[in-house]
Amino acid sequence: MELAILAIVLLLIIFLSSAIRIVREYERGVIFRLGRLVGAKGPGLFFLIPIIDSMVKVSLRVITLDIPPQEVITKDNVTAQVNAVLFFRVLDPTRAIVEVEDFLQATNQISQTTLRSVLGQVELDDLLAERDKLNKQLQEIIDEHTDPWGIKVKSVEIKDVRIPQEMQRAIARQAEAERERRAKIINAEGEFQAAKQLSEAAKVLQSQPASIQLRFLQTLLDVTSDRSTTIVFPVPIELFRGMGGLGQRGETS
Repeated sequence: MELAILAIVLLLIIFLSSAIRIVREYERGVIFRLGRLVGAKGPGLFFLIPIIDSMVKVSLRVITLDIPPQEVITKDNVTAQVNAVLFFRVLDPTRAIVEVEDFLQATNQISQTTLRSVLGQVELDDLLAERDKLNKQLQEIIDEHTDPWGIKVKSVEIKDVRIPQEMQRAIARQAEAERERRAKIINAEGEFQAAKQLSEAAKVLQSQPASIQLRFLQTLLDVTSDRSTTIVFPVPIELFRGMGGLGQRGETS
């Protein structure tokens, strides 16, 4: 009799352990009854019919998927290795289990193919300078492909772009040439502005000839502030012309 009671208790424990299920707050349990989809339950405690019901747990938290480095040939025929990171979450657990065999593997594969396809249509300069635009484009394309699986792609971020050493040196030379070009343009603009200001000053001095002598004397005062300075004083040519005229008048007389 005691053995029978013990056996009944053991069967009851086994029955309850297989019937009771606990699903956490961030999970959902997709239940199948005799192979047919019943739906998603949770979070909390609920019961399953042993042998008849089966359950698959699905996490609803954001999943971080590291896309391995992909060898990409850009539009301008430059080979580069690019890796990225994908953030997504499951919105519909039933579709994530029913519509695709392994939604993690499927999302990983579609992310790799999309990365190679999109980056193969842009040039290297755009790949290096317009990452935000490319990230947005990748997110939209991957999200469109995974939407039938009940998956929502939050964002895609390109992490690293590796290019050959020869191309790195070429880009460095290009950047140096660009900086030199900008420096020459700035220098030329400065010369142009200085020449324009000198032209305006010359017009003002030309209107008042005496101001030229005043400006010359002011310059001498500034130079003579240093005692070790040697001053070369230019004599106006009109003075020699006047002296020459006086000598000729004296000989004639």
